[in-house]
Amino acid sequence: MTGPRLTELALTLPSSVPFVGPETQERDRGRVFAARLGANESVFGPSPRAIAAMQAASADVWRYGDPENHDLRAALAAHHGVTPAHVMVGEGIDGLLGYLVRLMVAPGDAVVTSDGAYPTFNYHVAGFGGVLHKVPYRDDSEDIDALMERAEATGAKLIYLANPDNPMGSWHSGTRIAAALDAVPEGCLLVLDEAYVECAPEGTAAPVHPDDPRVIRMRTFSKVYGLAGARVGYALGAPALIEAFHKIRNHFGMNRAAQAGALAALADQDWLAQVRARIETARQRIARIARAEGLDPLPSATNFIAIDCGADGAFAKAVLDGLIAAGIFVRMPFAAPQNRCIRVSCGTQEDLDAFAAALPGALAQARAAQAPA
Repeated sequence: MTGPRLTELALTLPSSVPFVGPETQERDRGRVFAARLGANESVFGPSPRAIAAMQAASADVWRYGDPENHDLRAALAAHHGVTPAHVMVGEGIDGLLGYLVRLMVAPGDAVVTSDGAYPTFNYHVAGFGGVLHKVPYRDDSEDIDALMERAEATGAKLIYLANPDNPMGSWHSGTRIAAALDAVPEGCLLVLDEAYVECAPEGTAAPVHPDDPRVIRMRTFSKVYGLAGARVGYALGAPALIEAFHKIRNHFGMNRAAQAGALAALADQDWLAQVRARIETARQRIARIARAEGLDPLPSATNFIAIDCGADGAFAKAVLDGLIAAGIFVRMPFAAPQNRCIRVSCGTQEDLDAFAAALPGALAQARAAQAPA
């Protein structure tokens, strides 16, 4: 009896996922985390209007969601001053990245990203046989010039750039991003991940013409809108590219309750403003906690802070392990030298009280392990 007849490409791929979820870690630990500060979710929750809309939609959950996402696309188009033909809705940015890579990348095609940037993008590229070319960060920011130069040198189909950046929280001005489009090589597409742009300073969003074929922008309801579990993302791009998604997307991938929740969340911009304010308060508190222990919180335009632990990746991992053992779920960057940091999501006062209580012990254990015998 033969086993499953996987493709040659699938046989070469590791059995892994980009992130190990906190629930998996809780099962392994045998207890839940006291503070969930690792996945950059919004612990402040979605708009009450979004909750009410999803509750109302639950009675009709026997019906498939609208495969065209008509109402949500129309609302997003109005919100951004574009047409529905410029908008594609999908199962979070992760799902949209998968569709985009499927559309653009064949086995052997070059794709450019930053070393240590969002690993889910890399996961999709590997899954379709693309060849990743990585450039290092520069001063803890994605190096736009190096990305463009590598794309030119490799004939890349796609360039991935997050603005603001995950995992470092750094950002470029929108005008800097827009100017960089002139350096995008012919036949290449800039994938601009703007997942955190709603909590970034004014002027971070790139002023890109909606018909510009050189760029596609990715946005999400998972962060400031507080709907990570609903899995709603959207792309803004030139109509010809957006239309191509219909060739390969899961037309019934969006569930009805999520569509209703996102529509209501988008309409409640007052709630969004409140969450932004709470994020800023939490960022300031995380920075104070870090400085009190002699650590360096990096500037952030996101709903998390990267904290420089002052040594190497092994030391930062020891600090992270100590926090995990104390019931505080956090994460850290994957690549050096950014892996000298831990990454702490914005949380409630209670969450950050727990983090503040656990951090000194985690640091003491890490320093003791590093001390010479």
